[in-house]
Amino acid sequence: MRKGILGRKIGMTQVFAKSGKLVPVTVISVEPNIVSQIKTIQNDGYEAVQLAFDTKREKLSNKPEMGHLKKANTSPKRFLREIRGVDVNSYTLGQEIKADIFTEGELVDVTGISKGKGFQGVIKRHNQSRGPMGHGSQYHRGVGSLGTMRPMRVLKGKKLPGHMGKEVVTVQNLEIVMIDLENNVILVKGNVPGPKKSLVIIKSAIKNEGVVKETLDLVSFEEPKTTNETVEDSVEEQQEEVQPTEEVATVVETEDVKEESSQE
Repeated sequence: MRKGILGRKIGMTQVFAKSGKLVPVTVISVEPNIVSQIKTIQNDGYEAVQLAFDTKREKLSNKPEMGHLKKANTSPKRFLREIRGVDVNSYTLGQEIKADIFTEGELVDVTGISKGKGFQGVIKRHNQSRGPMGHGSQYHRGVGSLGTMRPMRVLKGKKLPGHMGKEVVTVQNLEIVMIDLENNVILVKGNVPGPKKSLVIIKSAIKNEGVVKETLDLVSFEEPKTTNETVEDSVEEQQEEVQPTEEVATVVETEDVKEESSQE
């Protein structure tokens, strides 16, 4: 059965394996998702799980939305999306879903809305070729012939200029390189559709379900201590060893007092 989670694309970076291999990754922030609705065949005609993601203020929500999410005992959310093909019996209303539903090395499909390019011509939009750039050709970046004379119209499906991008795109079989449960972050190998801070849906791979690749031994990103810090730490440790404890100090004081009284 499939599984999924909603997240935000933060951007791209790169990580290094101890073998020296460089791996380009996309950073996806996956805050805990809430199961806001469970759809069954008896009630809805199909099985799916609705996930709610990204908390927002009540002022930005309306009463129907707030009433719907109160059934799951959660605050208003910005995004509501469905994941089909799941085992609905393993979910409960109001359940939290975190990044640990996936494992490192697992293959996933990531869905997002591609970047919008605006109104573009056929060369950029459909990768068509231009004509000769000489002054006498009179044909450079135009569309060219639109079809035969018989129908006397433009046939459907003709590749013409128009709005480019801003489409739902799914990239399949991406590998999960690392899961950071402390910061709610998933690193996915390769690129993911959409601009930064856009919504993405991570689902288990439909073509390679259950396939887990060998995980990479990544280089740690913790900054090593500088020489000054190490020297200060060693000095503090030596001072702690030299300084007597409170019990020893009190014994020494009492012995000094006894010696003074005997001399008198």
